[in-house]
Amino acid sequence: MATFFGEVLSVYSRAVEEEDDEEELDENDEDAQIRKELEEKREVRLHWGPEVCDALKSGDKLPCSHFILAVGHNASRFLSVYVLASEKWESVGSASVWNERNQAGSGQQSGCVFFRRRDEPSVIICQLTCYIAEDQQFQWAEKVLDCLQHRDLNVTVLSDCSMADYKSVDYLCGSSTPFLRSLHSNAFSGPPVCPALEQPNILTGLPAAVLNHCQVHRISAVVYQCFSDVIGTDSVTMETYKPALAKLGKAITLDPCPSSDTLRKIVRTRDPQSNLYI
Repeated sequence: MATFFGEVLSVYSRAVEEEDDEEELDENDEDAQIRKELEEKREVRLHWGPEVCDALKSGDKLPCSHFILAVGHNASRFLSVYVLASEKWESVGSASVWNERNQAGSGQQSGCVFFRRRDEPSVIICQLTCYIAEDQQFQWAEKVLDCLQHRDLNVTVLSDCSMADYKSVDYLCGSSTPFLRSLHSNAFSGPPVCPALEQPNILTGLPAAVLNHCQVHRISAVVYQCFSDVIGTDSVTMETYKPALAKLGKAITLDPCPSSDTLRKIVRTRDPQSNLYI
């Protein structure tokens, strides 16, 4: 469009501008809705039994003197063989976690189950074998630990880790695998049963989220990380966790000699046909 002085001005149609704005607004609304639905789907959900639900709904938190969390197949199966095989334990809940690597439902299929001692309800165990994504780790720690009374609470975490992730100046360190390393919160009293995790090694994943939560809330907590060079479930790796729970005394009773049938069911022999070079 030209003015009376010969100046040329660019003119845009208001109708086109409004249509573009409406389309952009619709796209933003759609993206926001998708993000909201995805966040809801990735939310960590706890499923407690009736007795626990009634207690939590009344505003009470679960009395807990010891909370033992096993992260990984060797840590979880160690508890299955040496602790949970007795009839002293009952399942009281589970957690369902949906993400890109774990799309199972709730309950046993979720790979996250809670147990409580029948004769001592203040001792709670959690077996976790499913994948917890980075954006779900602190949410898991907050939701689970907020269900427990923090007074006199002691948290023990058993965690699997590959020897490939361990950094050491000692070239021959791998000859002594598997072995334990520990990290603990400031509120933890007493020496751990193994050396501290050396720098520059760092704690990652859910164990790190749980320890961080305990540090912030001044809860006594210790993480025992087992480094192993064996892929899959291994009886020797499982036994490495024994000193960590033996330290808890009467709170946890370890089976000194589990049956061979129980071990056979837990420890699976690797199929040689899976070897790439056979």
